[in-house]
Amino acid sequence: MASALAHLAATALAMALVLAGSSTCHAARHLADTTPAAAPAAVPGIPAVPKPPVPTVPAVALPPMPAVPTVPAVGAVPPMPAVPTIPAVTVPAIPAVPAATLPPMPAVPKAVLPPMPAVPAVPKVALPPMPTVPKVTLPPMPAVPKVTLPPMPSSIPSVPMPFLAPPPSA
Repeated sequence: MASALAHLAATALAMALVLAGSSTCHAARHLADTTPAAAPAAVPGIPAVPKPPVPTVPAVALPPMPAVPTVPAVGAVPPMPAVPTIPAVTVPAIPAVPAATLPPMPAVPKAVLPPMPAVPAVPKVALPPMPTVPKVTLPPMPAVPKVTLPPMPSSIPSVPMPFLAPPPSA
């Protein structure tokens, strides 16, 4: 029970940290987007580049906005028609369900289990010491003589090549 409460508290703390972190991240992003950037420091050895003048945009005279036409007043709206009344319907009464008498539940006999047999104790046995393995020195590996094979024949005279043979007749 205590571990479940500790687990729940840890989960709640983690959720609170995640929620708090997301709002500060949003605030930092907003601050970075709205704060003007500082002028970069001059690098020694590189001359400053003059900025070209920004041309001024001439003012343009726009035509006046046309007036929104007014909707003429409509006469009185006709009254809402009356909803017709529905005559009441008499529903017949539902017949009563007779109470059912159930027989008594038979008693389940209590099972008596035999006692559990005792598990015999395993005697402690002292193991003999591990025998030492003698160190074996192997003789050096004999050198394998290099064998030169004869060249492979390009074709065997008594065996036809499968691709050079004529197709079987039908």
